[in-house]
Amino acid sequence: MASPEPPNAPKPAPSTVENPLSVQRIGRAFLGSAMASGLAVLLYRMLSAIATTFANKPVLSDNIRVVNLSAAVRTLVMGVVALGTGVFAIAAMGLFLLALQMTWQRLTGQAPTA
Repeated sequence: MASPEPPNAPKPAPSTVENPLSVQRIGRAFLGSAMASGLAVLLYRMLSAIATTFANKPVLSDNIRVVNLSAAVRTLVMGVVALGTGVFAIAAMGLFLLALQMTWQRLTGQAPTA
């Protein structure tokens, strides 16, 4: 005979895993895509502004070390901003395609693939 549970026993938490094709998850994927796209566009504009500034203001020095160091710093700055632009652009594209896939699966009634 099983003993009854005490009245103060904690109840198991309900499962917090939501349906993988819920409208809320699809909306979050589209929202994340929009946010990443916005950041990518802002970084691209910043990249263009930095490149224009560097092109319009060349380093004028007779010291070769100064010229080499300034070229290295400018290359590093441009590379970091370009890398950030690329990462956010790829993330935006991936989230957008994920949202489209989840929408298609929801409309066609397919089960999500693991």
